[in-house]
Amino acid sequence: MTEAYGGGSASTGTVLSGDTLVAGNAFADVLVLDKPLSFWGGYDSAAGRIIDRDHPLVGASLAGRIMVMAHAKGSSSSSSVLAQAVRNGTGPVGIVLKERDLIISIGAIVAAELYAIEVPVVCVAERVYDAIVRASGPVRIEAAGGIGGATISVGAAARRG
Repeated sequence: MTEAYGGGSASTGTVLSGDTLVAGNAFADVLVLDKPLSFWGGYDSAAGRIIDRDHPLVGASLAGRIMVMAHAKGSSSSSSVLAQAVRNGTGPVGIVLKERDLIISIGAIVAAELYAIEVPVVCVAERVYDAIVRASGPVRIEAAGGIGGATISVGAAARRG
């Protein structure tokens, strides 16, 4: 995995890098999930809310947010729920993971192919992940193809985009 960590301050922001799992661009506030989420049975794609009663963010919406979580959980059916949420406008606009996940990636690919809606999915090293979790304000993802093909801007750097 590519690891690049650009230094920065609150006034200049930080530009980080990661690996593109699904290409696309996004700019939004983040929602950090400290516990993994299975979209199958854990997310209501119609209402756009986490419905897993055991999840600490039950009731929270991913709509219009960049979802940040270490790794996914659960069923292969999660890809169809994610794609439907994206179609409905109730899903995340971008996804940051610490571990590659085929099911999440397939959901984003299906959304792009069937509904022409980009949801970039990137995988980042732990140090980069921690910087994104600590960031305040919106984050910008620019995910081109391949290893090291993603840049993630936080702070003032994201707003300059």
